[in-house]
Amino acid sequence: SNSVPSLCPPQAITAGFFYHTARLARGGYRTVKHQQPVFIHPNSALFALQPRWVLYHELVCTSKEFMRQVIEIDSSWLLEVAPHYYQAKELEDGSGRKMPKKAGK
Repeated sequence: SNSVPSLCPPQAITAGFFYHTARLARGGYRTVKHQQPVFIHPNSALFALQPRWVLYHELVCTSKEFMRQVIEIDSSWLLEVAPHYYQAKELEDGSGRKMPKKAGK
């Protein structure tokens, strides 16, 4: 029998670009592995929504380091698709921690 898990499209994209992830923190987004400050481009549909976890296709540096082609992800997907790359403790959601009002919905 085939043991490959069936992934929905966002999870499949996460499996391919698991190293392109960022988390909403105080002061904006930071890449998960290197804590690099990054920003959702103001033209993005997700700009106003500010999801807690995002995956991006590329970074473009203009006035700031902007993430392009951004989707919202669930941090648990990262452990599912890339347990060799992520540790559970770096993916702790921080849901219990205070977030700025209206941020991280």
